[in-house]
Amino acid sequence: MIVQAIRSTLFYVVFFLHTIPLAIIVGLMAKLTPGLKAQGWAIGQYWNNANLFFLRWIVGIRTEVTGGENIPEGGCIIASKHQSDWDIFAILPHTGHPAFIAKKELLDIPLFGWAAKWIDTIPVDRKKGKDALPDMMASAAERLERGCRVIIFPEGTRRPPLAEPAYRSGVAKMYEALGVPVVPVALTSGLYWGRNNLVLWPGKARAHILPAIEPGLPAAEFQKRLIETIEAETDRMILEDVRKGIARPISPRLRNRISELEAKIGDHLA
Repeated sequence: MIVQAIRSTLFYVVFFLHTIPLAIIVGLMAKLTPGLKAQGWAIGQYWNNANLFFLRWIVGIRTEVTGGENIPEGGCIIASKHQSDWDIFAILPHTGHPAFIAKKELLDIPLFGWAAKWIDTIPVDRKKGKDALPDMMASAAERLERGCRVIIFPEGTRRPPLAEPAYRSGVAKMYEALGVPVVPVALTSGLYWGRNNLVLWPGKARAHILPAIEPGLPAAEFQKRLIETIEAETDRMILEDVRKGIARPISPRLRNRISELEAKIGDHLA
């Protein structure tokens, strides 16, 4: 535990020392040289790949992403389970030209927010509730027309592994209004970089990009299918990882959920 806490602290120090100057550079580029967007995006890709490198070699979190062939050509929505910041780093290299949906407060931060807006991040003002949807939809439609893949975390925030699903209605409304495929993503990152947990644990964090849900379903049917698809695959992957052995301590809550999952689907993985 102590060794892993030291390794985690070192990761955070390196992460911030590496991120701050790059955010300053790209933020200033966004304001002063907007025509150099390709160069700014290249810096963003470097930053992303460097973070995956730091996670592997400082704290021991390896990365595996499968199913990239399931992302269709052209504009689509990628709807991912969200358990840690690793999710962004892991998914981004497979998205071509992404447009993340992020809370407006992040885009209001000087330099960081300037850079995020410049590389097509879509703001959503949560304080407006349902009234924020029209602006978000308009921004998403514009990005899709330019061939971006819109990336959304349908639960809106990071969730602990095997927590009860808490999907919001926004993704179903986007699916219905925008008429593009939605690509579900299941993952196990919370076993290694937990929500509100400063200690990171070694192991192989995995994401599986699943076959796209084609447009045209009623919103309620789509929402049900999306939740069932992501949750079933996430449960299967987490149970698989736990059976292989994980380094992190298992809390009573997680242990109870694992026991429930073993009783539910365990025989299929035996």
